[in-house]
Amino acid sequence: MDQYISAPLLKKDIENLHCGDYVYITGTIYTARDAAHKRMYEALMSGESLPLDMKNNIIYYMGPSPAREGKPIGSAGPTTSSRMDKYAPSLLDLGLAGMIGKGKRSEEVKAAVMRNGAVYFAAVGGAGALLSKAITASEVIAYDDLGTEAIRKLEVKNFPVIVVMDKDGNNLYETAVREYCEEK
Repeated sequence: MDQYISAPLLKKDIENLHCGDYVYITGTIYTARDAAHKRMYEALMSGESLPLDMKNNIIYYMGPSPAREGKPIGSAGPTTSSRMDKYAPSLLDLGLAGMIGKGKRSEEVKAAVMRNGAVYFAAVGGAGALLSKAITASEVIAYDDLGTEAIRKLEVKNFPVIVVMDKDGNNLYETAVREYCEEK
């Protein structure tokens, strides 16, 4: 099913998202990769505040290539999500509502998604140039010293993703395999 949602996410939007849905996000999302997640986690462990409020927000696991002239961002494809699994449960517990990346997640992340009523989306790997067309603005908001891994605030319009894990823990990577095997 195709769904159009706004970011930051509302609980009612998450309630209506199901494993396998095609979703188009419009609004504000943030980027953070390995180094930014590590730094945020260390800040949390030290009792420091984070550079952005997690509540209802979406983090896209992406580090862009340089922007071409007249464009807000370069290629913007997802990175492997499992590299953030150590940090994701803490951010979900702070109210992070969604994550965008690619690949499987740990059982700890699945439990945190279910505990917090969140959602995990996948963006198509290898399609960074196409995905960047849905990004209308990009601004570094924290950790500028990390270069492409700095935290960015993105404005997106109809950014295409697929629900891989819904609030109930249904996982497309598991259900799709089962359905494929049943068809054979």
